[in-house]
Amino acid sequence: MRAKRTPKELLRRYLLLGIGTVIMAFGVAFSIRAALGTSPISSTPYVLSLITPLSIGMTTIIVNAVLIALQIVILRKQYDPIQLIQLPVIAIFGYMAEGALWLTQGLLPAAYWQQWCLCLAGIALVAVGVSMEVVADVVVMPGEGLVLAICKKWPIRFSTMKVIMDASLVLCAVILSLVFLGRLAGVREGTVAAAILVGLLVRQINKPMKKLDKWFCA
Repeated sequence: MRAKRTPKELLRRYLLLGIGTVIMAFGVAFSIRAALGTSPISSTPYVLSLITPLSIGMTTIIVNAVLIALQIVILRKQYDPIQLIQLPVIAIFGYMAEGALWLTQGLLPAAYWQQWCLCLAGIALVAVGVSMEVVADVVVMPGEGLVLAICKKWPIRFSTMKVIMDASLVLCAVILSLVFLGRLAGVREGTVAAAILVGLLVRQINKPMKKLDKWFCA
C-alpha cells in the first residue's frame, strides 16, 4: 500500500508534473513546426484544428475530455473520481501548447534535414515531459487513463492496448484529414518516429529521473 504523502511531497510532485507539462507542450510545438507529422496522441487534435476554427489547444482539450468520458463509460462505478483531476491538467496543457506554438512561430525549417532535427528535438522533449509525469506519479493522462480503463475491464495487456490506442488515434486523424481536407495532414514519417522513439526514450530517461524520489520525501 502506498504511504500517505505529505503536503510538501505532493507540492514537489505537482511541481514536477507542471514542469513536465510545459516541456511536453514545447515538444508538441516543435513537432508541428517540423511539419513531418505529430505524435500519435496529438495527431487527431492537430487535424481537428485544421478543419475547424478551433485552436490546437482547444481541440487538445476536447479530444482528451472525450477520452476521460470514455473512461467513465467503461468503468462506471469503478471509476475513481480523483482521476477527474485530469481535466484541469489537460486544460493547462492545451493552453501551454498554444503558448509554445506562439513562441516557436519563427521556427520554419527550410531543408528536410532541418525538419528532422526539429522533429527529433520535439520527440526528445515529449519523452522528457512524459517521464516527468510518470515519476511525479500524481495523475494519469487521459490517453493512458483510457488504456488502463480498458485493461481493467477486459483481459488485455497494457502494452498491446497502448499500441492499439495510438494506432486508433492516427487512423482517426488520417480519415478526418482525407475526408475534410482531401489530403493527408498531421501524419507522416515523424509520426512513426514518435510512436517508436518516445517510449524507448522514456524508459531510458526514467532511470535517472527516479532519483527524484528521494527529493520528494526529503
